[in-house]
Amino acid sequence: MSNQFDVIVIGGGPGGYIAAIRAAQLGFKVACIDEWKNAKGGPAPGGTCTNVGCIPSKALLQSSEHYDQAAHHFADHGITVEGLKMDVAKMIGRKDTVVKQNNDGILYLFKKNKVTFFHGRGSFVKAAEGGYEIAVAGDKPDTLVGKHIVVATGSNARQLPGVPFDEKLVLSNDGALAIGEVPTKLGVIGSGVIGLEMGSVWRRLGAEVTVLEALPTFLAAVDEQVAKEAQKVFTKQGLKLQLGVKIGDIKTSKKGVSVAYTDAKGEAQKLECDKLIVSIGRVPNTNGLNAEGVGLKLDERGAIVVDDDCKTNLPNVWAVGDVVRGPMLAHKAEEEGVAVAERIAGQHGHVNFNTIPWVIYTSPEIAWVGKTEQALKAEGRAYKAGSFPFIANGRARALGDTTGFVKFLADAQTDEILGVHIIGPFASELISEAVVAMEFKASAEDIARICHAHPSLSEATKEAALAVDKRTLNF
Repeated sequence: MSNQFDVIVIGGGPGGYIAAIRAAQLGFKVACIDEWKNAKGGPAPGGTCTNVGCIPSKALLQSSEHYDQAAHHFADHGITVEGLKMDVAKMIGRKDTVVKQNNDGILYLFKKNKVTFFHGRGSFVKAAEGGYEIAVAGDKPDTLVGKHIVVATGSNARQLPGVPFDEKLVLSNDGALAIGEVPTKLGVIGSGVIGLEMGSVWRRLGAEVTVLEALPTFLAAVDEQVAKEAQKVFTKQGLKLQLGVKIGDIKTSKKGVSVAYTDAKGEAQKLECDKLIVSIGRVPNTNGLNAEGVGLKLDERGAIVVDDDCKTNLPNVWAVGDVVRGPMLAHKAEEEGVAVAERIAGQHGHVNFNTIPWVIYTSPEIAWVGKTEQALKAEGRAYKAGSFPFIANGRARALGDTTGFVKFLADAQTDEILGVHIIGPFASELISEAVVAMEFKASAEDIARICHAHPSLSEATKEAALAVDKRTLNF
């Protein structure tokens, strides 16, 4: 039967397409169903990450960073720029090109690995002989049967109650990536990753950006020392951060958006802006999956319930990525996708939640892995801390970016690395050394004794590890 598969993956985002490719590499007959469309209506696999998340946001961040450098920092290098201007349409066009290149790359990988791709929305029909019957709704409706089903349907942006996204004035991450011109005033509700990254893009290009955050502390999930440094730097850059607010009525008109809120002192305030980005988290996407039709168990958040191996309550049905528990990160989804494919093959897939890195691609970048200092204090665990500032790093001075520091946390008795936190240039790349070290249970002394290239930003990592034992070489 041509439509009978060993593995059917519903969703072509980071968890889904990776699971499909790995399963095919392990010898299974694999199908992947994905409904994302490009501007011409063609397939655009890659999920939120590729289409309206990780990839396009980094493209815009890079463009806006170039503009900011040219406007404010090139002169330090003896470079004079006259008549500087920003072509927003071209910037958005470049972003779209980058997205399409990634879409096409995934389709190429499917073809190379003999994954059969179906463009449409996948949903459960019923249990059937040989597994489960899966419907494909789209331009070419179809019905497939798979022995193993991997659900990787991702997540959707969370809306404020009574304030739907229109993607013109009230924007999700989708609309925030497609603003046609630099707004004079931009409002952002939520100081999470998406809010800060998108706020940074448009702030660099000249928008007056105000961020409204309900929590009383900035970046509560981040190490407190890093969060305080970030708040200081972002404020200096011009981001207006309002913490501890309570959002009231939000009204839209031809003039823009009006947000009534109560500030941390309990005083009534109003924010008038041209556009409003709402970035208050994401919710698991099980819309149209027909989970109830086959008895697939969901939790109170709407996420698919899985065990530690990503198995659901149904035999041979698995789920990965944003649609299950755990951090909503593309690389976490990828790891689960590989692990599930290998478990289907009888192997021992590996995902360690304790060594999943987090990154915020602002300037400076923020990256971390493992425990924060406040978490260790709350646990009552004895630890040692060491940090080193980039201002004392030769490569950072040469780059002209000395903001921030590297911080190590290690067990007081064993010296095992418990957490590493970085704010500064290329933090997203530097954190990988810490991830590898923690995965192999390294100590801070191990990092301190490894030779690091000179001059390099990674020497700050070595210095922070040395500082755990109150030592320094201070390159």
